[in-house]
Amino acid sequence: MKTIGVMSPGDMGQAVAQQLKSAGFEVLTALDARSERTRALGRSAGLTDVGSVARLVEQTDVVMSIMNPASALDFAEEVAAAMTATGRHPLFLDCNALAPESKHELQAVIAGAGGRMLDVGIIGLPPRGRAAPRLYVSGPGAQDVLALATPQLLIRVAGERIGDAAAVKMCFAALGKGVQALAAQIMVAADRYGVTDAVVAEYAAMSPGVHAFAMEQLPKMTPKAYRWAPEMREIALTFEAVGLPVATYEGVAQMYDFIVRSPLGAESPEAAAAANRTGEQVIAALSDGYRPG
Repeated sequence: MKTIGVMSPGDMGQAVAQQLKSAGFEVLTALDARSERTRALGRSAGLTDVGSVARLVEQTDVVMSIMNPASALDFAEEVAAAMTATGRHPLFLDCNALAPESKHELQAVIAGAGGRMLDVGIIGLPPRGRAAPRLYVSGPGAQDVLALATPQLLIRVAGERIGDAAAVKMCFAALGKGVQALAAQIMVAADRYGVTDAVVAEYAAMSPGVHAFAMEQLPKMTPKAYRWAPEMREIALTFEAVGLPVATYEGVAQMYDFIVRSPLGAESPEAAAAANRTGEQVIAALSDGYRPG
């Protein structure tokens, strides 16, 4: 494995691509029809843009899919079509936040084109600065992916079954991202009822860590809500498959839908960071329009 295709170079994809480049791999991407922000991130990472997915498949040993989970199936189908057209079959790594059942669906698509897929679940922040995410990998021959490890890409084999890595990712993400959505919903409700001070005082007395965590994370969460809403529905699918209730995470997904429809949900991560809002200001914005100061 010498040449890696990364799609797409968004927040996580760009950082992963930079890690692979630093480890000596040649890293390609395909930016036809991608957003200007994604193109800029690809350029800033120094990735080689081959234009189309067909050319990416033709020129790589591995294709890593790291994107909005809502786009994962469409991309897998595009890769499968390129495999059929070119006769090339790079190893396909689906690194998206999907349920085990969805990973099996993608595997069938890739296998139908004669390709091989492994299931990857990424846990942690993009590998910049001191961040070192864990990449859980599962499926027949999952050990092969250990060759891509770097000091900041920590690869852990979850098992020989497609779906095992996805299950780790889904169960882990359910708590942290679920708490953030629930905290946002609770505090917006408190704001609209005019009882925020009393609610915050109770949290400060009984569970200060939970409230502090939510307020710290909210300013960074809002531009990610468009990706987290479909991820919550994948978590619901994960739980449904083992006989557990799904209404909790459908409700969490609806809260992220609510954030997506707000002005904050339309911002890029860069714009949200530049605004430098506090968690309290985010709640005010979601409740009744952003009030600076």
